[in-house]
Amino acid sequence: MSDPLFDDAPQADFRLERHGPLAELILARPERHNALDAELMAGLIQCLDELSQSDTPPHVLLLRAEGRHFCAGADLNWMRNQAHADFDPGSFERNREDARVLARLMQSLDELPFPTLALVQGAAYGGALGLVCACDIVLASDDARFCLSEVSLGLVPAVISPYVVRAMGMRQARRYMLSAEPFDAITACRLHLAHQLTKPAQLLTEGRALALRLCRNGPQAMKETKRLLAAIDDQGVHQCEEITVDTIARVRVGLEAQEGMQAFFDKRAPSWRPRFKDET
Repeated sequence: MSDPLFDDAPQADFRLERHGPLAELILARPERHNALDAELMAGLIQCLDELSQSDTPPHVLLLRAEGRHFCAGADLNWMRNQAHADFDPGSFERNREDARVLARLMQSLDELPFPTLALVQGAAYGGALGLVCACDIVLASDDARFCLSEVSLGLVPAVISPYVVRAMGMRQARRYMLSAEPFDAITACRLHLAHQLTKPAQLLTEGRALALRLCRNGPQAMKETKRLLAAIDDQGVHQCEEITVDTIARVRVGLEAQEGMQAFFDKRAPSWRPRFKDET
């Protein structure tokens, strides 16, 4: 049953369900592979903030998605629109503020005062890995596929980078952020992006079972545990926000990013990509 607390939130592309102490936040735009744009992210931020400030907060939040894919990352139509911004100072500042929406979403999810559990099926590409890495626990279906795909489009995984590096480590991040190669669910577990794998048909059942297991723990104890872990974490992910926001705001208005995104929509190789003799 949906919580009336969120009736005024822009929920066209997501919904919140409350089941006693368990809350489920569900991405619900499967026709667009649950891709993230400014409106969806703003709605999610509002929902998370109101949950954390509620007089009756949940004990656990389950983040999941409808359809074949968890999330395809940033909506490229939206990203392309941002790339067409003029280069005057006012436009660049608007571009930075637009990029900051994703940073705020990552931070809101990361700092929730109760455990978060993500269920991942199908594709989790680009910005979706930020959502995954900002959650406390991740269950993935056997068929899940992951990719830090930004550089293949002339972009940079900037805003999500502190969360991804915290999860997989700098050495692995160098490989997968620079190669933009997809990897499977087993590799995601090895890279510490996912904690547990399950059959696709069992993902929701096992995810809810684990969430209910968490609900048996003391809510204040779990809140204090998250606070403790944040205090002893020496990565300083939130101190990186200005660097990451500036980077993506600058890169995505450049010619290479515009060509990369246009090539994606044209279903062709971008102009910078060389052709090798063994390619057909």
